[in-house]
Order: sequence, then C-alpha cells, then structure tokens
Amino acid sequence: MRLDVVVLAGDGIGPEVTREGVRVLERVAQAFGHELRCEERCIGAAALTTEGAPLSEATFARCAAADALLFGAIGDPRFDAGPREQQPGQALLRLRKDFALFANVRPVKVSPSIASDRFAPAVTRGVDLVVVRELNGGLYYGTPARRWTDERGIRHAVNTMPYDETEIARVARYAFELARRRNGKRLVSSVDKANVLETSQLWREVVTEVAAGYPDVRLEHVLVDNAAMALIRRPNELDVLVTENTFGDILTDEASMLTGSIGLLASSSTGERRNRHGGLFGLYEPIHGTAPDIAGTQSANPIGSIGCVAMMLRESFGLEAEAAAVERAVEEALARGLRTPDLRAAGERAVTTSELGSAIADAIRVSTAV
Repeated sequence: MRLDVVVLAGDGIGPEVTREGVRVLERVAQAFGHELRCEERCIGAAALTTEGAPLSEATFARCAAADALLFGAIGDPRFDAGPREQQPGQALLRLRKDFALFANVRPVKVSPSIASDRFAPAVTRGVDLVVVRELNGGLYYGTPARRWTDERGIRHAVNTMPYDETEIARVARYAFELARRRNGKRLVSSVDKANVLETSQLWREVVTEVAAGYPDVRLEHVLVDNAAMALIRRPNELDVLVTENTFGDILTDEASMLTGSIGLLASSSTGERRNRHGGLFGLYEPIHGTAPDIAGTQSANPIGSIGCVAMMLRESFGLEAEAAAVERAVEEALARGLRTPDLRAAGERAVTTSELGSAIADAIRVSTAV
C-alpha cells in the first residue's frame, strides 16, 4: 500500500515527538513492505514566522490531497495577543472545521508496565476507556466571540456555545457504534451540564433519542462535575464517554493522569471524509501541548505521537497487523523500563525522546502481528 501522509510538526516539542512518530511509521513501512510518502509542512507559529499565516493555502491544499495528517503541537505566547486570525491555534481549528473532523477519539488505557504513584492500584487496574469529544461546535467556534472596553473603561469578553441537533446526533452515533465494537461493557456515558446550560439540555435530549436505536448499549447521563470525579473514583467502570468540545478537552487532560503522563495519550480526529484507500481521512495528534519549557531538551515523551501512528494505520489505512505491531513495540519498550522524565521514578535513569523512539522503532516486527 502507498501511504501518503502530511506531517504537521508545529511548535514547541511538536517537532521532537513527531520526528519519532515518523521514525516508527518508516520502520513499519519497511517491515511490512509499504511505500511511504511523508511530506512535512509548516503550521502554527512556525508558519506565521516563515509564511505569514498559521496555515497557508498551499499547505491546506496539500493536506486535502493526503491520506492522513500526523500532527504535533502548535502555540507560541508571542502571538497570543495578536488578531484572532493570526493566532497559531486557528490553524488547527480550521483543519478540524473545514475537513468536518467532528469526532475526536482519545483512548485512555493503563499500561501494566507503568505503576503510577498518583493513584492506588485498585483505581487504575484495568482502566480501558475512551473519550469521544465533539470537535466542530461549541465555545471554540461560536460567535459572538470578542473582547471590548465600554465607555466607562471596563473590559468585557464574551464567548458563545452553540450546538444544533445534527452536530450532537452524529457524534452520539459515533460513540454508540464505538461502544458496540469495544470491550464488551457496551456503556456510553454522556457528559453534559444539563442542570444549568440550555445547550446541555438539548445535548441530553438528542443523545437519549439516538440511544433508542442502540438497545444493546447502555446509556447513562453524567453531569460534567460528576464525570470529573468518576474519572478519579471509578475509572475502571467507564467505557465510552461522549461530550461536547470544551468538556472533552478538559476531561481528557485529567484522564491522562490515570496512565501516568499526558505524554502517553494519542488521539484521532475523523468525520465522514474518506481517503483514496477507502479509510477515514483523519488528523492524528497527541493530546499534550507545546510544552515550551522543555522544547529542545530531548525530554518530551514521544509515545503519544507514536500512538497516533498506530491509530492512523488502523483507521486511515485498515492495517490492523501494523497497528498492533506498533502498540506491542511501545509496550515492549515500557516493559524494559525505558522512561522519559515524565514517567521516571526516583532513582531511575531517564532516556531521551529519540532514545525511546529508536527503541520502539527497533522493536517493530512483522512476527508481532496478529
């Protein structure tokens, strides 16, 4: 198979971790006999600096022609106070919106090789959940969204959280279908704030209507504050959580701590768009940010980016054996005790970003496929 991937490494630690994701993807292509084309393009602050826009039209067109996008991270405080359209994050929002990538899937699975000291073993044992975050609506896209100063000199700001029933229904269907394919719990936890927000009241109504078409899947409604508590108190009872854009953004950062580090979590953003292989066109990104304080130090964890490669192989190319080979290579490296600083326990030696990436790439073997 010929894999055409556009690499959008971005800013901060984005280039460092994405480099290791590409290394693993290249090793998979070599081991399994695929032809790989990886083309890197600038995005975010890097693109603002070199091209004058966070996402150039040429880069957008190249993304549209690709099979999948491997993303790093974007953001730079230097541009935060500029016009909205000149802020690095607008590039990512445009990719999500213009390609209708409405379902952001963030798996949270605890590796048996990592004993996190943040929680008791009874809490994290067996945790295997996934958050489906609606990605095209809500506060991040709503209008009006502006700041102003009134005639008295008092500053104001407003953001708007709009949703319509079609946006809610399509991501709810995605969540129910996913629950059917997973680990047998067949449970969808719909997260909202229906006791306060009109948008959440509509969310709850529509999800309930969609659930009627999935009588084999249980539905529970959970207020977002209770969901935050449930992720700490009973994460091993959860299966698929579906929620709106802002809640999903926040809850998945919290959920990442169950695994030991936010650097471990990958995500896929897909919709109904298909690539030339018939797989889902998707944008694959680790959920961490740019982490400017450690950028360039080779201390970032690349496993989130490498996990994105596994998700891409499975969802965009239908290559299950290759995806499984990546996941097993990650687990093998962790079982050997290889740890970047975010995972290192007291007294343990930390490996660099590239050392961990190389170890995982070296562990890719066709014989590990099932």
